[in-house]
Amino acid sequence: MRALKPLLLLVVLAVAALLWGRHTPDSVPAGTGTPAASRAVATAGNPGTLPSFLPPEAADTLARIARGGPFTHRQDGVVFNNREGRLPPMPEGYYHEYTVETPNLDYRGARRIITGGTPPQVYYYTDDHYRSFRPFEVAR
Repeated sequence: MRALKPLLLLVVLAVAALLWGRHTPDSVPAGTGTPAASRAVATAGNPGTLPSFLPPEAADTLARIARGGPFTHRQDGVVFNNREGRLPPMPEGYYHEYTVETPNLDYRGARRIITGGTPPQVYYYTDDHYRSFRPFEVAR
C-alpha cells in the first residue's frame, strides 16, 4: 500500500494540473498574478526549474511540502484563512501556509508559499506578507 501512495499522489496532481489549466485568463481574480496560460512551473526540490520570481529557498519549502515535513516553523502547514479575499474563495481549511526562509533573518520574515487543497493542487507565492500573490505550478 505504501508503494501506491506516491503513484496515487502523482495521479491526483496530474488531474488537478489538467483541471487548473482549463481556467481562462478572465478567471484569475484581480491581484492574484498571471493567467493560467502564463503561469511559471516549479519542480519541488530542483532549484533549476523554479520560476524566476521564486527565491532559491523556495525549493526547500516545496520539497518539505511534498514530503509532508518536517517543517522549521510551528506555523508551517496551518490553515491560511484568506480573510482579505486576495485568493479565489474556497471553503475554510482549503489553503495552508508555509514559510520560505529569508537569509540572515532570525524570524520568519514575509515570504510564504500558500497551497490549496489536500494534497496541494494550487500554489501561490507572496513576498510581502499576504498583500499580493503570484500563482505557480509544481510539476512532479
